[in-house]
Amino acid sequence: MNDKTHLVDEITGHRRMRRNRKADWTRRLVQENRLTVDDLIWPIFIVPGDNIIDPIRAMPGVNRMSIDKAVEAIREAADLGIPAIAPFPDVEMEKRDPTGSEILARDNLINQFTRAVKKAVPNIGLITDVALDPFTSHGHDGILRDGVIVNDETVDQVARAAVMQADAGADIIAPSEMMDGRIGAIRRALDASGHQDVGIMSYATKFSSGFYGPYREAINTGGLLKGDKNSYYISPANGTEAIRDAAMDVEEGADMLMVKPGIAYLDICWRMKEAFGLPTFAYQVSGEYTQIKAAAMNGWIDGERIMMETLLCFKRAGCDGILTYFAMDVARKLQGQ
Repeated sequence: MNDKTHLVDEITGHRRMRRNRKADWTRRLVQENRLTVDDLIWPIFIVPGDNIIDPIRAMPGVNRMSIDKAVEAIREAADLGIPAIAPFPDVEMEKRDPTGSEILARDNLINQFTRAVKKAVPNIGLITDVALDPFTSHGHDGILRDGVIVNDETVDQVARAAVMQADAGADIIAPSEMMDGRIGAIRRALDASGHQDVGIMSYATKFSSGFYGPYREAINTGGLLKGDKNSYYISPANGTEAIRDAAMDVEEGADMLMVKPGIAYLDICWRMKEAFGLPTFAYQVSGEYTQIKAAAMNGWIDGERIMMETLLCFKRAGCDGILTYFAMDVARKLQGQ
């Protein structure tokens, strides 16, 4: 027999990685990770009023919506199979104050929205935040006193707000303000109020990042912010600190963990999943979204391809799901629309 062994066979020990890549069917057969509609959480922005769809300049394709219009959009999201949404309110300026007291109003914008959605689209999950930044006049996530974000008073307030949001119908509370002890305080408050079935998705590792700019425009806090958030968000330089932070949240009763921002912190996603084994999520934040959209609009990248690639990377890094402003586009693509 004519020996057709090649030098490459001798170099590789007759192991050729390309065998499993040779055809579409083999590539599909051995694919390790897949993105499905079940992996998507859709963040949306809510404004007061009626019949409002207000495009956000810094986030092409994303709108602020009044509750009635948001409900219409959420019906479509549910029809597409998206499991859950995460609403963020753009509260009237006259209702913002140094303590963010409007978050404790039972009929505030986020609670009105939650009740409306639960009535109209009961089969979609609602994940609500209790951070104070949409409600404060200074743009911080907590109560500001004498130039300091006070931890314990903020924790008291967000725990009360969590109960009110659960009363309105929230399925999961996702506290993002990064105060020490807030997960345990919220868990105790929810249980004491009879909300044992309401989960907590901890923003376990929220970094002090430059990727949040367009979000702050969306909820109109960018111009309000006094100073920075370095005293309560995690430094982008500190991975071990981030895991310690997450460990405390796990001990305090978090049901799920989140990494925010996303694509620059895939190592943290992997470390958290490996360390704790809890459902782990990443938030592909506004700056990440806008980078992709802007480059695509200029013809510099294939926006749809990069959209899908980045979300698949979160899955490869161990994430069980992703909060992404691309959720509706991805869901439509996955359904072949």
